[in-house]
Amino acid sequence: MIDAEEFAKKQKEISIAEFFEKNKHILGYSNPSKAIITCVREGVDNSLDACEEAGILPDIFVKIDKIDSRFYRVTVEDNGPGIVEEQIPKVFGKLLYGSRFHAIRQSRGQQGIGISAAVLYSQLTSGKPAKIISRISPEKKAVKFELYINTRKNEPEIVSREEIDWYLSRGTRIELELAGNYVRERKQSVYEYLRETSVVNPHAKITFVEPDGTIHEFPRVSEELPPIPKEVKPHPHGIELGQLMSMLKTTKAKDLKSFLKQEFVRVGEKTALSVIEKAGLKPDTKPSSLSREEAVSLLEAFMQTDFLPPPTDCLSPIGDKNIAKSLQEEFKPEFVYATTRKPKVYSGHPFLVEAGIAYGGEIQEDRITLLRYANKIPLLYQQSGCALTRAVESVKWKNYGLQQSRDELPHGKAVILVHVASTNIPYTSESKEAVAQVPEIFEEVRLALQECGRKLKEYLERKERLVKKKKKEDVLKRVLPLLAKKLSEILEEEEVDCDMIVAKIVGNLYIKRIVNKNIAKIIVYNFTSANKKLKVYEVCRGKIIVDGKDNNVKLDNNTLLWELQLKPGEVAELEYSFKGEIVNKKPIVSGVEAEELSGGEVFAII
Repeated sequence: MIDAEEFAKKQKEISIAEFFEKNKHILGYSNPSKAIITCVREGVDNSLDACEEAGILPDIFVKIDKIDSRFYRVTVEDNGPGIVEEQIPKVFGKLLYGSRFHAIRQSRGQQGIGISAAVLYSQLTSGKPAKIISRISPEKKAVKFELYINTRKNEPEIVSREEIDWYLSRGTRIELELAGNYVRERKQSVYEYLRETSVVNPHAKITFVEPDGTIHEFPRVSEELPPIPKEVKPHPHGIELGQLMSMLKTTKAKDLKSFLKQEFVRVGEKTALSVIEKAGLKPDTKPSSLSREEAVSLLEAFMQTDFLPPPTDCLSPIGDKNIAKSLQEEFKPEFVYATTRKPKVYSGHPFLVEAGIAYGGEIQEDRITLLRYANKIPLLYQQSGCALTRAVESVKWKNYGLQQSRDELPHGKAVILVHVASTNIPYTSESKEAVAQVPEIFEEVRLALQECGRKLKEYLERKERLVKKKKKEDVLKRVLPLLAKKLSEILEEEEVDCDMIVAKIVGNLYIKRIVNKNIAKIIVYNFTSANKKLKVYEVCRGKIIVDGKDNNVKLDNNTLLWELQLKPGEVAELEYSFKGEIVNKKPIVSGVEAEELSGGEVFAII
């Protein structure tokens, strides 16, 4: 029998690096294909955060080389601000080392584990050091490190350090060799991760080179950087007892009232005194002298007080316009809509929800594609165990024009995007693959999706009306000319303008041009039931003369442009003279859809 002293001899301290060395699955390295994706993700997330904080439009290069049947080299390079030489070994060679762990603001990485965990996995599987190049200024040479992580001490071990010439004026590059399995034709792949990353980071340019040499470019869609989230102090409703007790012991505030005002957001003089009174304490009490029972009373007073919600400038939304623009660029749909909800709070943590939907067009799959994001990071795994997925399933999509079995994702040629931004994303695990079921977040996602659904329903109903209208118009265009011809023969009258009659019956905007020698007249009839704001274009070769009294006309490089506003039933007459010829066969119109225009051509750019 082993006694207590023998057990005691076996007890020893382990470092955080040793722990993750034996439990790498916790960080997302559970299988070879997932390992490559996770390494790329950690590198790209770091690059995006660094570039945005420095106010630089990201230009990121990702390359994967196949070394042999088992090993790959992963390279991630950016044009960010670079890393100061003294910090490079710690950033890449020490777990739980970073600048964001104590900062309360939205960011992709927070724990200081991500990129160093990738270095750890690399050395565990390949036995080779990580290679890092960084440059902070064109005036200085780049610094290249090769290093390992000492897992027993959780400290970097530098193999080599040298100054080199590098083609980038500033930026960072990391190379890792690791055991992995590269996959391409499925949802969980490096290509899919980068594609989804580009959708919610329209300001970033990403270049990806696959092992077979195939190059993919995800171009920059927007030249505008997202707002940099500001750091805020803790909110009283987001504090737990242990954290409060630690803050009481380490604060520099001399009394309890000052402690509440200095250490928390949304706590002023009046609110601080109210909280102290509810807790049965004195304003001049020294914070470090509070007992556990008194800290409990203070925490209960927090819960009994209605504080203003925390400020939301600690969040950086993608923006509905950028989401719509990215979905349009990536999927080429016929309809797209996006929304950004107003910020809310859960457990003292500010958050906001964004959602977008793209439908039809070049979207091929009959089953919807669901894009899940948390703080602009694509969530590729654990879809069924994610609160965002459950929120999508909970919406009754049949009411909005999509097919759906009970409590499942809808069917249809659509892409649904959901993004949650928060200072504290409630992930289900350290590998950051799914969002936990928080009622406040779940409900906000539902509301955002329902708004998208209503807009989709409006579009589909309008599309159906236009289809019926088009069929009616086609029938009239076949029958009326025959009828008009017979009537004109019987009555011995000139034939009527059948196109205008059809446009009037179906309720279209009708436009026609009448040319008499060198004078052209354009007549626009608004037979619709709505006010119309439109532009009419004419392109001519030769000299053009317009009436000087017509203030609505503009002449630029032989192109005439009229800007019109017509009420239902209103008619506009536009006239000009020319010496030469008219280039466009029919008048060109923008501001209306093709289905509601007769007699002219639609110009897509408004």
